[in-house]
Amino acid sequence: MTDKKKLPGLVHLSHPAGVAPSSGYTHVVTGPGQVAAIAGQMPFDADGELVGPDDPTAQARQVFTNIQRCLAAAGATFDDVIKLSYFVTDIASVPQILAARDEFIDSERPPASTVVQVVALYRPDLLLEVDALALLPIDRTGQGTSAPGVFPSTGASHE
Repeated sequence: MTDKKKLPGLVHLSHPAGVAPSSGYTHVVTGPGQVAAIAGQMPFDADGELVGPDDPTAQARQVFTNIQRCLAAAGATFDDVIKLSYFVTDIASVPQILAARDEFIDSERPPASTVVQVVALYRPDLLLEVDALALLPIDRTGQGTSAPGVFPSTGASHE
């Protein structure tokens, strides 16, 4: 979790009418802003080396570190994340993965989430992959905070 202020207008609907209560995720997160889609992140460090072979906690920490870096490039933080999708090779590792996730998010206001067990990932030594959707704030004019092609605060451009 970060010290950044919560995105104004972000609404977490944990228990919509007629839907079973959730535990560890929110059913619906909505609010004004631009969507930043973070591609599935794998447990590779900045040099492309696998972190934590056979260790779901270490791999999850690296995955969430990578997501954090991608979010920063878009001018966002984990406070702006509205959806996480997990692809895991062993559903039994989910508690360890969520414990690592909770080092990065506000576990009292978790994003909407989906967990899918898969037969395999890109490489056989990968235990998980996680992608994210974040909602970037709208400025006072009602426009998104970044100009087309340029991300706020970082100046990073896209192709």
